[in-house]
Amino acid sequence: MLQNITPSLNIFFGWTTLVCLFLVHKILKSSLKTHRHSLNICMGFVVWMSIQAVLTLKGFYANNPNSFPPKIVLFGILPIMVLTISLLIIPQTRKVIDSFSIVSLTYLHIVRIPVEIALYWLFLEKAIPEIMTFEGRNFDILAGISAPLMVYFYKKGMNPKLLIAWNIMALILLVNIVFMAIFSTETPLQKFGFEQPNIAIIHFPFSWLATFIVPAVFFSHLASLRILLKKA
Repeated sequence: MLQNITPSLNIFFGWTTLVCLFLVHKILKSSLKTHRHSLNICMGFVVWMSIQAVLTLKGFYANNPNSFPPKIVLFGILPIMVLTISLLIIPQTRKVIDSFSIVSLTYLHIVRIPVEIALYWLFLEKAIPEIMTFEGRNFDILAGISAPLMVYFYKKGMNPKLLIAWNIMALILLVNIVFMAIFSTETPLQKFGFEQPNIAIIHFPFSWLATFIVPAVFFSHLASLRILLKKA
């Protein structure tokens, strides 16, 4: 764990991760095809997060940060992203994705609000650079704030094309902060944040951001776009 970090920040981010897991569970419950298996699937995610917790607590990602490719990319981000893309490629799982609720998929993005609060808190604790916060070049919190509004107007009969546009713009915001996070970390890829590198991402519990929360948000966007484009 990071030294000199306020304990309440660790608790806050742990709570944020649990909120994300709860919202993922709501997505799974929204489909008759995954309703009965939603708890088992979430338990699989808990196992995955437990593995990531052990790796970070053992200092696996923090040791030898100059390794290439970065360990957290190879053992934390890549496996879950391969799973995410696979779910969208395999015909059987695509049918399951098509049965998810757009409302539940959109509500997931509310988690981006506490995530951005945590990032700003980490900046104040000198664990990430300012560029990764809403005072820098990270405007991802706008997606979280606007998500409930999009749900409200969608339920009121809003043109699905507007929700498609929102998903595309929010996805761009996500990609923006992901690239800033990667290129601010102390690795051979570092381009930003030399005065204060992104050291939080390779420590517990903040590694869950890259290994669970971001992939969940990314999946939600792609699943929503697939469903909405088919409807359109």
